Amino acid sequence: MSHSISKGRGAVLVATAGVMALTLGACSGSTSSSGGSGQFAAVVKGLDNPFFQSMESGINDQASDSGVEVTVQAATSITDTTGQADKLNGLAGQNFSCFIVNPITGTNLVQGIASLSAKNIPIVNIDSPIDADAATAANAKIATYIGTDNNDAGAQAAAEMGRLLPGGGTVALIGGTSGDVTSAARLDGFTAAVPPNITIVATVAADWERQMALTRATDLMTANPTLSAFFVANDDMGLGVAQAIANKGMTGKIKVISVDGNKEAFEAVKTGGIDAVVAQFPYVIGAMGVEACKAAAAGKELPANVKAPVQVVTKANVDDALASAPKPAAPYDDPFAELAK
Repeated sequence: MSHSISKGRGAVLVATAGVMALTLGACSGSTSSSGGSGQFAAVVKGLDNPFFQSMESGINDQASDSGVEVTVQAATSITDTTGQADKLNGLAGQNFSCFIVNPITGTNLVQGIASLSAKNIPIVNIDSPIDADAATAANAKIATYIGTDNNDAGAQAAAEMGRLLPGGGTVALIGGTSGDVTSAARLDGFTAAVPPNITIVATVAADWERQMALTRATDLMTANPTLSAFFVANDDMGLGVAQAIANKGMTGKIKVISVDGNKEAFEAVKTGGIDAVVAQFPYVIGAMGVEACKAAAAGKELPANVKAPVQVVTKANVDDALASAPKPAAPYDDPFAELAK
């Protein structure tokens, strides 16, 4: 689930001692048993969600393609902030030459990153941005950020909602965990860009969970019997909303737009349960993270902020999206491909 990075960060030159080879074992929970200057590690939010499973696949596949190995560890769930910080701290004691981090919140990994920065180990921040103020205060340095512009993703969803509801209507918003920066950016982007003839009647949190979203959507439809649509901050919750709508026999009548780009959500677009997905590509984000680490370890100058590709998937192009998954159907920019050579 991606986000926009802190503003105003310039490009960072990450210097390390020489060009590195890499070693990283690619399974969640694995760690490298031997030290060395050529090892990378990745700490992601969790592997209980298809988005992060795809991200891990991108990391592992790119590592294989690049002739490197990556150790990937994850929190037990996407709400386990302390557990994720413990994973990073455990890896920080080993000889990894670059870290890819996908924090659960903007601050839960800051102290671990600060300890790595003190050793001049480059950090590649993917998907969820580290809070810029907290990072500055702790002297935690980020070599580059790779992720979706979530405000823009929300705005693209609002534009598609306008096409789905040309005569206007009422929309309920379902976000992830309360206070989550990604969820907030998506909802804010949608709210700012929604056409004036569409009214937002409620905004609730469903903790990124499908079953909770089903329950929240059911309650919202009961409270708002003329509800026209839902905008949902991730696909897993979107599938829960689609099920709630189906349970009421309203599939196709109450519109659903979600964000992420999971294959199951694409299938739901094809069958009509979800009307549109603002697809980001966690596989690509993970793969770019490995390329960025390789470039950083070689002392290359990295761009401060790289936007991951986004595509709005509807019934008109869902077949192409499914055929290309987990990569985009359309070409996209990857500034790290050349740097990592």
